[in-house]
Amino acid sequence: MYPEPTNIWESLEYSSFGTMVAESTWMFPTLETLHVIALVTVLGTIFVVDLRMLGLTSNKFAVTKTSNDILPWTWGAFVLAAITGTLLFVSKASSYVINPYFLWKMAMLALAGLNMMYFHFITYRTVSHWDRDATMPVSVKVAGALSLIFWLLVVFFGRAIGFTLGMFY
Repeated sequence: MYPEPTNIWESLEYSSFGTMVAESTWMFPTLETLHVIALVTVLGTIFVVDLRMLGLTSNKFAVTKTSNDILPWTWGAFVLAAITGTLLFVSKASSYVINPYFLWKMAMLALAGLNMMYFHFITYRTVSHWDRDATMPVSVKVAGALSLIFWLLVVFFGRAIGFTLGMFY
């Protein structure tokens, strides 16, 4: 039996679902496996687009064509990663919210999202001018480089979480 929750994080963790995920012999590892597969898919597809934006690969293909072909896979995998990540979070919520690596991972996800929003709502409006060019404008390269950096940091901090749970009480 768990103690009476004193905050929202403990309420999530001590809920019947949180307890089930944490104590099940198969549920946490299955969710973690699906989370990693989804994250690898997100990263792989984003890297293809980012490397094209940097002008390093696929220069024969239009940015719009590359994006249209790949981004549905990215979004599907991102939704799966978000769902599985949330379910994993519930199992140890009070440990995650005090872990600096978890907080940095969330910050990098937010920055990756803001970078993507800025790119799509501002920079992408001029795509017709540079869509098929091998050399991309500086703003496109900056967006691609920042995306690569933010997503690599998401992976780094996410991996560090598993090695540091329980250290920050």
